[in-house]
Amino acid sequence: MYIILEFSLPTSKTMAQSGNGGGGGGGGNKKAEEFQPHPVKEQLPGVQYCINSPPPWPEAIGLGFQHYLLTLGITVMIPSILVPQMGGTDAEKARVIQTLLFVSGFSTLFQTLFGTRLPSVAVGSYAYVIPATSILLASRNSMIVDPHERFLQTMRAIQGTLIISGCFQMVMGFLGLWRNIVRFLSPLSVVPYVTFTGLGLYYLGFPTLAKCVEVGLPEIITMVFVSQYLPHYVKSKRPIFDRFGVLFSVIIAWLLALILTSSGLYDNKPVKIQMSCRTDRAGLISASPWIRIPYPFQWGSPTFNAGEIFAMMAVAFVSLFESTGTFFATARYGSATPVPPSVISRGIGWLVDGIGVLFSGFFGCSTGLTASVENAGLLALTKVGSRRVIQIAAGFMILFSIFGKFGAVFASIPLPIVAAIYCVLFGYVSSAGLGFLQFCNLNSFRTKFILGFSFFAGISVPQYFREYYQMGSKCGHVYTGSRWFHDVVSVIFTSHATVASLVALFLDCTLSRQTDETRKDSGLKWWEKFNLYNSDVRNDEFYSLPWSLNKLFPAL
Repeated sequence: MYIILEFSLPTSKTMAQSGNGGGGGGGGNKKAEEFQPHPVKEQLPGVQYCINSPPPWPEAIGLGFQHYLLTLGITVMIPSILVPQMGGTDAEKARVIQTLLFVSGFSTLFQTLFGTRLPSVAVGSYAYVIPATSILLASRNSMIVDPHERFLQTMRAIQGTLIISGCFQMVMGFLGLWRNIVRFLSPLSVVPYVTFTGLGLYYLGFPTLAKCVEVGLPEIITMVFVSQYLPHYVKSKRPIFDRFGVLFSVIIAWLLALILTSSGLYDNKPVKIQMSCRTDRAGLISASPWIRIPYPFQWGSPTFNAGEIFAMMAVAFVSLFESTGTFFATARYGSATPVPPSVISRGIGWLVDGIGVLFSGFFGCSTGLTASVENAGLLALTKVGSRRVIQIAAGFMILFSIFGKFGAVFASIPLPIVAAIYCVLFGYVSSAGLGFLQFCNLNSFRTKFILGFSFFAGISVPQYFREYYQMGSKCGHVYTGSRWFHDVVSVIFTSHATVASLVALFLDCTLSRQTDETRKDSGLKWWEKFNLYNSDVRNDEFYSLPWSLNKLFPAL
């Protein structure tokens, strides 16, 4: 005789019924809620001070000084690369650094007042190095024997190209051309856009850190420990270590660099290692004047060359992409709503890219301006997105650009220390782009294709052009013998953010975007209300201009 036992496995329906009705009533609902996906958040929660809520003055001043320290990295790096090749001395390099810091400070201040009004910092853009290097290698400049005369001639040529580039960006912003382009964006195309705004600057991170591992590696380890681990072990009424992790870690790593320099560890090392590791090789403290106010056309009247202007305008085009991606990340970490296209166009035309680059040409900064990616990452690290903090940072930039000796002390921090900070902050900006995935349907094959292809193209295409389009080389599949055309192609296709965003935008707009299903999958149903300034009442809180300037510029 056989005994047959029947078992029935619970189905999803019976499990749902048992969770809703049986075994304790409300307990089933509580368990069901625990396993629900995280809700979509239009504004990032957890930000302790948003755009319009400033922290107390002592804390705001300390946070502003941290932002100022971050600006020194790229501000010192670009003139240190270009000025010696142009024939300039340490004194001229110090003057260029002071000028760039001076223009960046005023552009940042005006940007928070009249531009996007986001807590965004305007700094020099590394993308301008390629056409600037091409200008200094031009025969009419490189053939000059006298180094000082060659420096002045090259600087005047760079000034001319920056002036025209600034006018180009002002036209793109003030006439609403860039606004009409940004309106085609969706959360799906914003993901690779913002993500590669951070990831695309990887060469300023660990590769620069590795030039002096002795101080760069301790800096990144100390910063991660102080900002991420220490707050869990040392409790305080107000956040200290996570909010001022950059300041604490820089002090420790800087003291270590001073000790290693004083001990003679680098005395017999190659020159490149000494320049990266030593604290007394920048030549800025002795070369900087005590008090100096930069003024327009301090290097002489600018000169203009058509081919070089086209190359610099290509950089201006790339800078539009980089600044826009940074604006989206800054708005996210300032706990604001996504930036309306009209506000982005206003910021592009006003000061970050338009008037800011124009001022760079007037004053002679050797590079144009863009929105700072690293300072956007610092907003996430500190959880403080206050506009007042950035305005205080702008005040530090202006102050220390005028009192050169004091600013040169902080500018002598070895660059590998700053690069270690970039490794953390660029990652925060990249994660801001990934945060827009919550508005997309990740179970759609269309979404997967656009994301995957744009990510791969954003990595692979710039890598190809970096390998085969080195400055002055005649390799690759496109070379006409024209240096300016070579620079235009190199600048556009070596920008990870530009390539990834263009690919994602093209695919998103052409692959069945008109259907309701695809619009919902790409997040356009949710995104549409942020495309017009008046469609969301919160825009007045975050982006409205003071003193009724909105009435003077209704189109912006």
